[in-house]
Amino acid sequence: MANTAVITNAIIAQGMLPLFYNSDEGVSVEVLRALYQAGVKAVEYTNRGDAARENFKRLVAVRDSEMPGLFLGIGTIKNMTEARDYMSIGADFLVSPGYVQDIAQYAVVNQIFYAPGCMTPSEIIAAENTGIAFIKLFPGNLLGPEFMSTIKDVFPKLKFMPTGGVDTTRENLEAWFTSGVCAVGMGSKLVSKKLMEQRHYAAITEATRDVLSTIAEIRNHGK
Repeated sequence: MANTAVITNAIIAQGMLPLFYNSDEGVSVEVLRALYQAGVKAVEYTNRGDAARENFKRLVAVRDSEMPGLFLGIGTIKNMTEARDYMSIGADFLVSPGYVQDIAQYAVVNQIFYAPGCMTPSEIIAAENTGIAFIKLFPGNLLGPEFMSTIKDVFPKLKFMPTGGVDTTRENLEAWFTSGVCAVGMGSKLVSKKLMEQRHYAAITEATRDVLSTIAEIRNHGK
């Protein structure tokens, strides 16, 4: 299993973490293939439906057989039972919509990458004091880049990734990266329900390549 630093570096290198869920196992597998084809090396599958666990097991099997170098994490993890269960079936990392102290302590002790969702300085401080160094700002659309700009000097040792409502437009991405984030979490704005319903996997690959390219350009322009 890859340690915290390896996962952190993979997410930062691509500048974004795509996340999705679909109740259909076949669709889930094809979306994962589409993202991998675009050059993504870290993906979050969300634990948001009854089929999530079995689908995730299938994704791990497909990843192991045909997607070398891909880290597959599980999101929407809210308690230790879920965390241990998904780690046992092959998750590389954990993501939560909020800060869960038990999971944070478990992750730090076992060198597992864990990104807790935080919305307030108090939650960020709690995560930092537990030993967590990568924070998911959630929901990103409510907090906004100005929130990040305001708090970044208070937490110089932490990495931040907004998730929720982050758009694929250059304007939105530029605002976030200028504010100081290391990556952005991208869900339905990238892997939309419409594209999944239409089985338009090539469009997901194309959109993902465009976002990766835009982020690279923003970063290079800022140097």
